[in-house]
Amino acid sequence: MALFFFLFLLTLSSASSLNDLNSLTYIVHVDHEAKPSIFPTHRHWYTSSLASLTSTPSIIHTYDTVFHGFSARLTAQDATHLLNHPHVISVIPEQVRHVHTTRSPEFLGLRSTDKAGLLEESDFGSDLVIGVIDTGIWPERPSFDDRGLGPVPAKWKGQCAPSQDFPATACNRKLVGARFFCGGYEATNGKLNETTEFRSPRDSDGHGTHTASISAGRYVFPASILGYARGVASGMAPKARIAAYKVCWNSGCYDSDILAAFDTAVADGVDVISLSVGGVVVPYHLDAIAIGAFGAIDRGVFVSASAGNGGPGALTVTNVAPWMTTVGAGTIDRDFPANVKLGNGKTVPGVSVYGGPDLEPGRMYPLVYGGSLLGGDGYSSSLCIEGSLDPSLVKGKIVLCDRGINSRATKGEIVRRNGGSGMIIANGVFDGEGLVADCHVLPATSVGASRGDEIRRYISESKQPTATIAFKGTRLGIRPAPVVASFSARGPNPESPEILKPDVIAPGLNILAAWPDRIGPSGVPSDNRRTEFNILSGTSMACPHVSGLAALLRAAHPDWSPAAIRSALMTTAYTVDNRDEPMLDESTGNTSSVMDYGSGHVHPTKAMDPGLVYDITSYDYINFLCNSNYTGANIVTITRRKADCYGARRAGHVGNLNYPSFSVVFQQYGESKMSTHFIRTVTNVGDFDSVYEVKIRPPRGTNVTVAPEKLSFRRVGQKLSFVVRVKTTEVTLSPGATSVESGYIVWSDGKRNVTSPLVVTLQQPL
Repeated sequence: MALFFFLFLLTLSSASSLNDLNSLTYIVHVDHEAKPSIFPTHRHWYTSSLASLTSTPSIIHTYDTVFHGFSARLTAQDATHLLNHPHVISVIPEQVRHVHTTRSPEFLGLRSTDKAGLLEESDFGSDLVIGVIDTGIWPERPSFDDRGLGPVPAKWKGQCAPSQDFPATACNRKLVGARFFCGGYEATNGKLNETTEFRSPRDSDGHGTHTASISAGRYVFPASILGYARGVASGMAPKARIAAYKVCWNSGCYDSDILAAFDTAVADGVDVISLSVGGVVVPYHLDAIAIGAFGAIDRGVFVSASAGNGGPGALTVTNVAPWMTTVGAGTIDRDFPANVKLGNGKTVPGVSVYGGPDLEPGRMYPLVYGGSLLGGDGYSSSLCIEGSLDPSLVKGKIVLCDRGINSRATKGEIVRRNGGSGMIIANGVFDGEGLVADCHVLPATSVGASRGDEIRRYISESKQPTATIAFKGTRLGIRPAPVVASFSARGPNPESPEILKPDVIAPGLNILAAWPDRIGPSGVPSDNRRTEFNILSGTSMACPHVSGLAALLRAAHPDWSPAAIRSALMTTAYTVDNRDEPMLDESTGNTSSVMDYGSGHVHPTKAMDPGLVYDITSYDYINFLCNSNYTGANIVTITRRKADCYGARRAGHVGNLNYPSFSVVFQQYGESKMSTHFIRTVTNVGDFDSVYEVKIRPPRGTNVTVAPEKLSFRRVGQKLSFVVRVKTTEVTLSPGATSVESGYIVWSDGKRNVTSPLVVTLQQPL
């Protein structure tokens, strides 16, 4: 009998004149084969199924590719009625997601002048399509010019969604598709305010234009922002085609719209999906992005997702499903120094991309701390929040503001509006020493937490504190680089600790890329400056680097699966900086760890020829879900397949997913000795008649063996398996505490090193 089921994704309604507080958005997942023949289309069938409900809701979206069904807005009473249906699987709260907000190709070793290498081998990605699910796109930017490109790939089925401000002619041989999805947003918030947003694929935020050009922007010269970062700008795959799917609006990105974008992108024929959007981590059967991503990889589409900007704290990584490639952020070897000179003669380093006019040369300005100003509540004024500053105490002065609550650029606008001459933003303790350069609307710079403390002490101890800011332009060749960005979200994986996340890091700090025409570079509404490029930071910027690299790898190796592409990126990643020393953590200045960077920083050139790959099929992921104790109903929700979990659980455990990294968590229940094993299978994508020998660097306090110690391949495509056994002993920990140690397993044929991190975590139960 055909399987028929409903998957509901609900979202709590905001108070809206158009929506009852009890009205919720649901996504209903249905097996197409169950449609009675009397209905000409599935939409007719879906509409009929809703007709008996008291609220007679209308359909928002229908879904046909990564899963099957529709979304609608229902009352609580109607939801209860449907929950009593015998084929209803589950009711899942929908999340409102948010975005994770030129030198980087060169830093990664991608040079257009190279006669051999990933760009040349892949023809710059010319026949591949990258689907960017984001805030839309500004198609007129030169990064999206189609000069010199061949015809649109014959397989492409997508289209340009025309509107008053986005004609069909906005698409070309570069931007091959552009659509928008706002049904889920409007179901909760009412109609779009078209005075502030475009009801079209056009970008009214800037984030989507920026990420799209990072992944596949054309070569553009000259490129810069307010005189900074001058040079050639290009994306990772300069000839790859782009399809923009706009799902993010002023109040966020709604799951029903995101799923519609996944569904449409895969049906259109994208090769890669780039998603710089995320939310709270929930079990995979409750995660709309995880469900959509599984449907994509099941059809051979690589999915790259940002890890989130919740760092440097632990357990902050998002988009953690093992079928997605999760990308954290690192720095590149470029900086924008803007130093604070204090009245006591000391210089405090900072960063900024302020474009002028500068402060008066040679003049020292009065310096005040927002939190010490009279007339405010202290806390609000320390953060320079709207309405917290007294113009009579700020006018003509440089104001020190604490980072947090409102955006850094907004703080500058508030200081400027109150008559301030300049601003210094100081990190809080949690932010550490990580610095992000912003395009401020007044002379301003950002300093680290310890430097902020130094400036506050100077203000409190000086009778007449003064300062000025010196903007030093662009500085190249910074050492050390890369460094793990302070904001980059960290592991361990909160949902599946046996899967190390993030997978890799890529450039994500102070990245130059295309920018829309009607938005100032600071993003502040009053900013009337217009630029073709802008500098942004976030794992949002790191993710499209990997999306573009995945397109290049797919072009060079069209037979590789999404898992094989990820494996190549992970096993060739590096963990040392340009001083040949271990990568540092920007937030502390100390050595970073696998929980910060996963397998390491991507190395595109080596990824083209990894030697061996760890491949994974959809059925392997189903076995993983079985061993993660997901129910049969949960697994059907995620994969649209029934699972034989009895066989999967007899055959292995959750750590046996054929992942390119190894992670085990031991619970210390009084046993002095603990052990586990991993089974892995590698596929030879290098040379025939090749022999790989294993090298082991065990985590401290563990004994690690690998059998066999040598893998001999006779042909390309041959698969061989090995077993890793890990033994450790109990350590003294307080209740609830953990101990994390890491090492590596490396397979080497003398030319290539196939490297996998090995993480052992000991937990003391409460």
